[in-house]
Amino acid sequence: MRIVITLGALALAGCAQNADYQAARDAQARRELASTLGDRVPGKLQDCINPGLTDGPQIIDTRTLIYRQGARLYRNDLVSECPSLAPLTTVIVEMRGSQLCRNDQFRVLTPGTSIPSGYCRLGKFTPYTRPKG
Repeated sequence: MRIVITLGALALAGCAQNADYQAARDAQARRELASTLGDRVPGKLQDCINPGLTDGPQIIDTRTLIYRQGARLYRNDLVSECPSLAPLTTVIVEMRGSQLCRNDQFRVLTPGTSIPSGYCRLGKFTPYTRPKG
């Protein structure tokens, strides 16, 4: 009986550590997003952007990507979480036309591996520009 209690306690401790780790990751992502966007203000949502004029993506977390186009940034909030998305991973987008668009699918390649993740989908793009003034 002690073994079961001990294993249960270890499992609960592991869950608590995982929750602490996730909370720390979420806090770091919020700080990175705030730092990246700075004083820029959001504009009207867009379905597509021109990938030829952008740098990125910058991976913020498992739901958020940032593309840069000069001083303008485009935030993409994915349709749903993409668990494989993490810093230092490579995003491989399958575009259906000449633009990067909402619902385009992508896969993630983790360093040191040769098999990409399952498919994830882009959401709408929110442009962020510096306030005029």
